[in-house]
This record gives sequence, C-alpha cells and structure tokens, in this order.
Amino acid sequence: MEEKISARAIDQYSNVFASKLADFFFQKKEKINGQEILALSEIKQVNLLVVKELMRLWNAEQQKWQSPFFDYEAEAVQKSTEQFKNTLSNHILISKKDFLPLLKLAVSQTLFLVLAPYDFFSNVLDSKGNGLIKVNDLKNETRYLKINKAPLEKLVEKLEERKSDVITGNEAFALLDHILEEVNFTPEDIDGHIAAFSKLIPLSIEQLLEQDGVPKEIMKSPSLKESVDVSVAEETKRKEFRIKDRLTINQKFMFTKILFSGDFEIFSEAIGRFDKFKNLNEALNFIDENYSQWDKESEEYEEFFAILQRKFS
Repeated sequence: MEEKISARAIDQYSNVFASKLADFFFQKKEKINGQEILALSEIKQVNLLVVKELMRLWNAEQQKWQSPFFDYEAEAVQKSTEQFKNTLSNHILISKKDFLPLLKLAVSQTLFLVLAPYDFFSNVLDSKGNGLIKVNDLKNETRYLKINKAPLEKLVEKLEERKSDVITGNEAFALLDHILEEVNFTPEDIDGHIAAFSKLIPLSIEQLLEQDGVPKEIMKSPSLKESVDVSVAEETKRKEFRIKDRLTINQKFMFTKILFSGDFEIFSEAIGRFDKFKNLNEALNFIDENYSQWDKESEEYEEFFAILQRKFS
C-alpha cells in the first residue's frame, strides 16, 4: 500500500522540536519580541509562519470590533486601524506559555509544506470555512511562504488578473488544478530541509511515514520516545479518521472531477456523509443509492473504495 505522511507523526515531532527550540530561547529571556521571532530558527519558514499566525489572530480579533453605534467601515476608521495594526506589530511581546503553541503550529505547517505541499495547498484553500476565499487574504498568506510557493503565487496572480475580490472554494481548487498542470510544478528537494530540522532534533522521512494509518518508526529516536505521550499501540486502536483529512490534494481533484461531476462543494458534502457511517456496508449502500452511475471498474472508484476499506477496517 502506498505510504503517505502521518499527520500524527508530524504533530509529535513538532511538539518535541518546538519545545527544545523554545527552551533554548526562554532560558535567558522571559518574553520574545517580533525581531527575535524572525531570527529564532535557522529554518526561516518556521519563523515566518509564526508571524503569519500572529497576524491571523490579530485579524480574528479585529473582526470582533462590531458595534451598532459606530461605523467601523468608514475610510478614516479603516486607515487608523491599519496604522494601529502596523504600530502594534512592532511591539510584539510573548511569554513562553503563549508562544509555544504558535511555534509548534509553525513547525508542523513547515513540515507539511516541505513534505506534502499539495496537502498544504489544500488546507490553505479549505481553511476559509464559509466556502468563499478573499483574494486579498490569500495574497497575504502567500507572502509568508518561502518554500514551494509558486502554485499559490500563480493562483493569486491569475485572480488579480481577473480582478476578482472573492472566489469560491470550488473555483479555487479547479484553477489551482489547472495551474499545477500548467507550470508542471515539482516540489523542492526535501533533503536539505530535513537536514536543517535534524540539526536540532534528528529527523528522517521514515519517522514521518504511515501505513494503514499507523506511523512508522516514530519511536526510534530516543528524544521522541521520551516525549511521545501516546503510544503506537494506542494509535493502532484509534483507526477512526476523517476521510477528507486523509486525502491528498491530487485525490481531491481526481474524485471531484470524475466521481462528483467537477463540483468540489458536492464532493465535500458527500465526504462528510461517508465519515458519519458506522461501517463499510452503510457506505456502499449509500453509493448504490446515490451514485449508481459510477464506473466501478474505473481507477478512480477503486482508489476511493480502497480509502473506504482503510477507514472501516
């Protein structure tokens, strides 16, 4: 069976890496500022993704500024808010307790960007929640990427050429699919990035692979073994997983195109239904009742069926 990156293994490694990196810094200081964040790790992508998350949190807080008495959309208010944001961004100061989750997330995202860029792209487009993606938000996110950034940059470029302010998730996936074919995107070589991580905590690709949902060799590194709270045995018992989380972006594109008439929103809704079924028979009955037109001899159906078997095994 084809091996793929284990999200759980990445999560475990990210916890260990972030904890050690934070320990080094905070043994001398109580808080970290913006300039220190940008210089924290030799892996610049990690530092940038910490800053990106801080900006996302700021924007989420800003969205709460609503009032029936004041016009927050007024041009003067928007200008003042932007000035305030710029000033505040120069006065970042974070304690270890609050910084560690940000760092752990940045390490995890960097590893996905290096090892599974297609899935990273998918997560970026999926993260908007309401099905609509603001082009300016996507452009801002792309600014923080230094690794495997070309497809998302090209996506922003095409959307700006169209003078689009928003785009649906369905349209974004279709356009990104075309871009990946158009630019013949090849992910960056991973060896140099793995070596950079290994300077702090030893890392190999084998540690981050899984088969049938079980991380491989995750316990080989002593530093990881001491830090992992959940054993591989427990992971084996916990085989329930969300199908959508297990699909690569190529699989999402393929299933959407061939099985779900090219409509990503219909695909997403259907996958949500499959995740709620209790066993394989329920899933197959659902297919017979709703998708009798599927060619069960096709490569796409066989791959989708294999994923269902893994879920309910």
